Amino acid sequence: MKSSGGSGGHEFSLASLRHELRTPINAILGYSEILLEDAEMLPKESKYLVTLRSIHDAGTWLLEQVNEWLTPAKLGESLETVPQMASQIRGELREPIDDVMLHTELLLDEFDATGFVESYRADLRRIHDAALRFAVLLEEHLGDETLAAELRTEPGSLAGELAATASMEPVESSVAETGGHVLVVDDNEGNRDVLSRRLTRQGHRVTMAAGGREALELLRSQPFDIVLLDLMMPEMNGYEVLEEMKADDTLRHIPVIMISAMEALDSVVRCIQMGADDYLSKPFNPVLLQARVGSSLGKKRLRDRERSYLEQLRVAQAESEALLLNVLPKPIADRLKRGETSIGDSFPEVTVLFADLVGFTEHAARLPAAQVVQELNEIFSAFDRLVEKHGVEKIKTVGDGYMAVGGLPVWRPDHAEALTAMALDMRDEVVRFNERHSESLSLRIGLHTGPVVAGIIGTKKFSYDLWGDTVNTASRMESRGVVNGIQVSAVTAARLKDHFVLEPRGMIEVKGKGQMETFVVLGRR
Repeated sequence: MKSSGGSGGHEFSLASLRHELRTPINAILGYSEILLEDAEMLPKESKYLVTLRSIHDAGTWLLEQVNEWLTPAKLGESLETVPQMASQIRGELREPIDDVMLHTELLLDEFDATGFVESYRADLRRIHDAALRFAVLLEEHLGDETLAAELRTEPGSLAGELAATASMEPVESSVAETGGHVLVVDDNEGNRDVLSRRLTRQGHRVTMAAGGREALELLRSQPFDIVLLDLMMPEMNGYEVLEEMKADDTLRHIPVIMISAMEALDSVVRCIQMGADDYLSKPFNPVLLQARVGSSLGKKRLRDRERSYLEQLRVAQAESEALLLNVLPKPIADRLKRGETSIGDSFPEVTVLFADLVGFTEHAARLPAAQVVQELNEIFSAFDRLVEKHGVEKIKTVGDGYMAVGGLPVWRPDHAEALTAMALDMRDEVVRFNERHSESLSLRIGLHTGPVVAGIIGTKKFSYDLWGDTVNTASRMESRGVVNGIQVSAVTAARLKDHFVLEPRGMIEVKGKGQMETFVVLGRR
């Protein structure tokens, strides 16, 4: 009986011992079930089929005996009573495992004589190796360690043959796209292989990982729909892998089914509390495995659809926001979203700009409609970029005219300077347009400073507009201005004189205003 030394304690807890012994049982049942499914077409009285059933029955009986004997009800909460009962326990467990080894050896002998399908022969080797592993564990923990050592070196252990056939085991299996991509994580090669083949037959694509760190690397390098994660693994156990997955925003949505031969309720509860979606005990019931994986996969796809819909909604909201900001200044759009229905504000002083493409109407008459729109779009898009650059607000375009304002809806003291700097850049943009397209368009610009009222009009097609004498006067500054010139009123000029070179134009007649003194902006100082 393996112990930790003179203290009388034991290296393995009762739960750990059950876990150790159930791992080879899982392989025995799993591979025998796979072989039975493959042999469904044989006659019921077939010797091969009868022997396979005997192997499966012996594995089932073995599991029942482990579950009956190695329990707190029989032994208490620890292994302290095991030495006194070791012989009886070993006797109950040794008989079914000997049956498994005997039946697999008989079938292997027949296969050697008949040249039966090599893949079936390899599965029988795996069953025999699992049975031998169980016998070793039995002697290590409940019997004679010398006998255990002899069993480990037994020629029939097939360890060398299994290593030789390892290349036959695919790391990844491709199946129909109707299934999911499943990552199987288990340090036991037999468990991985049984699960992989089971899942592949159920229509899933399977990738295998032999440990926690390898699993995390795979999860971060390719998409998976579900993870089957072994609880008891060296170096990094299932709890640690689960914890790291749930802490990672890119992995936390992937369903995780914990798998273990430990049936302790506290382990199940802990896994669920940490974010696992389900729990499966070894050995696996094929029907239950299919149901649990199918259920988790269904939840994953529902969550994926939900995330897709939320992303589509986010994109739609962003597009709606961008569209709203193309029509309205951001502070005004924000007020609308907060529920304001009637927006109107008075501003004591702003600067308003009007610009007009001189002769564009006649120019457009000679062009196809698509080209007219294309040219206007090119010019006005350049003006829009200048609005962003200078921190002013575009109000609207009317035909080949462009209107902007400085100083609202957010106040800035240099509104006249900012809008005049933009006007100079607008004129340069038209020059560049002419050079690119061999055209001769001209721009006429007018500015005026004063009070305005600004607000929203319309309920379906919103428009943010300005009203007041300042707007009318700025429009007159443009219409009565000079070609390729920037004309400003005396009020605006007073704010610009320290930053721009101005040339007096004298008095001009302005409709509704009479004689007004105006200036032309020549450039920056």
